Amino acid sequence: MRIREINAMRGPNYWSIRRHKLIVMVLDLEEMEERPSNSIEGFRDRLEAMFPSMYSHRCSVGTPGGFFQRVEEGTWMGHIIEHIALEIQTLAGMDTGFGRTRDYGEKGVYNVVFSYIEESVGRYAAKAAVAICQALIDGKEYDLEEDIQRMRELREAERLGPSTGSIVEEAASRGIPWIRLNKYSLCQLGYGANQKRIQATVTSETSSIGVELACDKEDTKFLLEQAEVEVPRGDIIRRESSLEAACKYVGYPLVVKPVGGNHGRGITVNIKNYEDALVAFRAAKEVSSSVIIEKFITGEDYRLLVINYKLVAAAKRTPAHVVGDGKSTVKQLVDKVNEDPRRGYGHENVLTQITINDLTKTIMASKGYTEDSVIPEGERLILKDTANLSTGGTAEDVTDIVHPDNVEMAERISRIIDLDICGIDIMTTDISKPLQETGGAVLEVNAGPGFRMHLAPTTGLPRNVAAPVVDKLFPKKGDTGRIPIIAITGTNGKTTTSRLIAHIAKMNGYRVGYTTSDGVYIQNRLLMKGDCTGPASAEFVLKDPTVNFAVLECARGGLLRAGLGFHYCDVGIVTNVEADHLGLKGIHTVEQLAKVKGVIPETVLPDGYTILNADDDLVYDMRRTVSCNVALFSMDEDNPRIQALQRLGGITAVFENGFITICRGVWKMRIMKVEQIPLTYGGRATFMIKNVLAAVLAAHVRGISNQDIKAALETFIPSASQTPGRLNLFQFENFKVLLDYAHNPAGMKALKEFIETIECSKTVGIIAGVGDRRVEDNNEMGSLAAEMFDEIIIRQDKNLRGKTEEELIKMLDDGIKMKDPKKKTTIIPSEREAITHAVNQAEKDSLIVLCSDVIPDALELVKKFKEQESQGAKVFSY
Repeated sequence: MRIREINAMRGPNYWSIRRHKLIVMVLDLEEMEERPSNSIEGFRDRLEAMFPSMYSHRCSVGTPGGFFQRVEEGTWMGHIIEHIALEIQTLAGMDTGFGRTRDYGEKGVYNVVFSYIEESVGRYAAKAAVAICQALIDGKEYDLEEDIQRMRELREAERLGPSTGSIVEEAASRGIPWIRLNKYSLCQLGYGANQKRIQATVTSETSSIGVELACDKEDTKFLLEQAEVEVPRGDIIRRESSLEAACKYVGYPLVVKPVGGNHGRGITVNIKNYEDALVAFRAAKEVSSSVIIEKFITGEDYRLLVINYKLVAAAKRTPAHVVGDGKSTVKQLVDKVNEDPRRGYGHENVLTQITINDLTKTIMASKGYTEDSVIPEGERLILKDTANLSTGGTAEDVTDIVHPDNVEMAERISRIIDLDICGIDIMTTDISKPLQETGGAVLEVNAGPGFRMHLAPTTGLPRNVAAPVVDKLFPKKGDTGRIPIIAITGTNGKTTTSRLIAHIAKMNGYRVGYTTSDGVYIQNRLLMKGDCTGPASAEFVLKDPTVNFAVLECARGGLLRAGLGFHYCDVGIVTNVEADHLGLKGIHTVEQLAKVKGVIPETVLPDGYTILNADDDLVYDMRRTVSCNVALFSMDEDNPRIQALQRLGGITAVFENGFITICRGVWKMRIMKVEQIPLTYGGRATFMIKNVLAAVLAAHVRGISNQDIKAALETFIPSASQTPGRLNLFQFENFKVLLDYAHNPAGMKALKEFIETIECSKTVGIIAGVGDRRVEDNNEMGSLAAEMFDEIIIRQDKNLRGKTEEELIKMLDDGIKMKDPKKKTTIIPSEREAITHAVNQAEKDSLIVLCSDVIPDALELVKKFKEQESQGAKVFSY
């Protein structure tokens, strides 16, 4: 068996609109295509022995044990690998269960599709599942535990922490989109200009002064003392020579901790002599240049969480510990504690497993114990010097018993330090009494406090502490932080439609970010070049804090490679579906291609609009699967589909009596005469009229006035700057040059109609074969060229996409000969040489048509020739 490729979906995709996180592995079974599971002796027994928990997999049978029944009856390895990939993720603490295995369109090749929680784990699971399956086939031993542990490690390295994760989940539950901005905890909530940012539990609204103060324990303590807040007596020193005096001033027992420490690093507590203080001082110096010597306050460790200057949760924290039974060693007691199903690796469960590390050994040694010591019955042995959950500690929710004085004090402290989100550490014997009565004290104020102890306490009520964070960031009810998103897909016309919509929006004062097959634009600036119609380009726009309106061209490649770069849009447009790129990525029919394009309308929000081409059967059928409003456009006002929607009071756009017209129900609103719209070349470019209809309809449903739409249409001029590579017509002294992106049969046919409206003595076509198209597609391109042009020049693109130059030339030439064996054909592989040859040999009043899918180079060359002509050149050179 051989893995051809592994892709990770991160948004709505061909396989599922709702399940965004999917691995799609293209698997070639090779000789295993002829060997189903029931033909391999002992396979089921070995599978069941390795994965007894797979009994819960119902599979298509629909009952527990159903998957094993399928294996017994005989199923193919792709299906089995899908189930293994899901099961090993579950065993590693990531319970997930969606899977599909479908034919790829080639014998023995399958799309193995399964869900994942963390992408790196999903990719690892795909490879591991194939290796495991092969071992089961061969009857070889396999170390499954090594894979499980590796997946746990990958998860901990990649996943958001519990605090950040809780805020993201709360935001998502309210319909607020989010994007992870780095591999750590920096995340964006909302899109574009409406975004807010979080990093762990610090937000874009958190005071940087407050964070700086909280990180400087010396300043924090000074400010709290000045405000008459109970804090322990202490001193801050920087040199070992000052330690003895500080210890005498503070008095034993004491605590030593670094000024700039966090997560308990470098802290030593309950120090009762100078020798231990010296060891603790040196440990703290490894973390910070300044060290706090502070009175050790007896009592329990409490954390008060304040968000938006209001106390929202409180927890009593207990360090990791064991209780002796008089017969078990410390190591045995730790193992027993770790058997608690609530404890897991890292953050996978409510509690973290306790580990015996050097710090633990040092603490035990201070008590006269080692990990092999037997602890007397009932004795409690503390194993860590802090109560953090990440080191195995536990937490009890005490929110409801905090004394009102302590609540008021915590909220006051948050304002003194100026932290909208802060964790206040208190030591006291009883949190239900004021600190003044118990002799307790405030030990620390923490910026970016962990939420885990409140979200899932060991005992007591869990608290949704993420909710007040999201409330603060998005205080207006129903605010989702979104910006308008218009998504455009289809076979032809996507880029022009996207550019026109962006132009209309810009004319109406929006700051627009838009993606096209030419690049990514923010307002009028091209910031990324190349084909930018995938999810990364969409995210680029949605992350830009200056953008408040997004227009996103979405091509099939990105949808199949990674899914959409957003989960929902406000308007989704499908221009048409024609045979193009068939035979790639398992898409072999135009119906399958329509399903790919149909992802866009299915992601439109319920109160949004999907805009469909009523003249295209496959596009019109997409209305059946949407859960939003539908608007239609057509070149024929008498189209029955248009009339049916009009009778229902729906919105349509039609070409009627020479006008672009919007209809609400049967009422017409004529926007503009087509012949006055520059983009249509006086109405001669029929396919451009279709693009205008779609764009006008999108602008209308977004509330842009008809007058503003008309003004935008008048100022959108087909040119190398506004529509590069889309009907760019250059008038030379004796001939014309037309550049167009036509790169498939449908596009060529539309171009042919337009060329027929141009007066010229002769047409010369410069065409190229495309390596990732089928032979019959390139043949058809050649045949169409033979119909369109009096003379043909065959060139080649820089990227041959898997074919040789000779193969591509032959495909086109064969197609030309099928239509006209005598057609004059010249082969000039270099695009620059082909264009230069054509313009230098151009006859008077002739038309040179360059069909190119790499526009910038061709445009640059033609512009250069125009400049040479203006300088009096008779022969053009590059």
